[in-house]
Amino acid sequence: MKRRAFITLLGGAAAWPLAARAQQPAMPVIGFIYVGSAATSGSHVAAFREGLNESGYIEGHNVTIAYRWAEGRQDRYPELVADLIRQKVSVIATGANTLASRAAKAATSTIPIVFGVADDPVKLGLVASLASPGGNATGINFFFAELAAKRLGLLREMVPSATRVGVLINPVNATTTESTVKDVQAAAGAHAVPATYSQRDYIEAGGLMSYGVNVADAYRHIGVYAGRILKGEKPADLPVVQSSKFELVINVQTARTLGLDVPPPLLALADEVIE
Repeated sequence: MKRRAFITLLGGAAAWPLAARAQQPAMPVIGFIYVGSAATSGSHVAAFREGLNESGYIEGHNVTIAYRWAEGRQDRYPELVADLIRQKVSVIATGANTLASRAAKAATSTIPIVFGVADDPVKLGLVASLASPGGNATGINFFFAELAAKRLGLLREMVPSATRVGVLINPVNATTTESTVKDVQAAAGAHAVPATYSQRDYIEAGGLMSYGVNVADAYRHIGVYAGRILKGEKPADLPVVQSSKFELVINVQTARTLGLDVPPPLLALADEVIE
């Protein structure tokens, strides 16, 4: 073999690893929209990653997550969704937020969407049916709105003498607001009670009592579905998950501060009691 040909052959062999690396497909990117900030997302993002891991995806290893933080500004959702679409992400995960989910659905009919919503996704126009979503979106229903009457009933056990009800709602989210007010009014008609919370986060921050889904577990489901879609499954064929893991959390220290004695039967029902 001539020397020049031998050098050329060696040069080509040395380039093989570079060529192989250049042909490696880029990691898929999941766009993740969160209502708050990175500083407040800890347990929810960790649960989302856990779900991805269950589906075989590890951030930084075989998937990239493009985080978009709304910082509490709900008017930013269309802007954040548009940014992710420009980035050509493989999946958009909207977390536990109805407005972000609807913004994503309105912006794209092609990019798969995994949502978390507080109300019936069929009524919200996100899917054709729970069993067969039929479009580019699927996810989990958190049942925030549907549990309003149950929370009122539990709080009645805590404060049976209450005669006025305070209900905090977000009028921007018209659909959820309508459902919540309707359910609360129906429940209050049987016996007037004060308001309570839908998530344990508020109780950890000093609230009295909450009853609702385990939000971290719901984020895990979102991660699982995002991973399954990356593997080739279609949102149209993935049934909407109905939350089945609920928890009652009571802060007895707050109860004492308010001069309330938590009834023993109610304490016995609690999944967690914060002292």
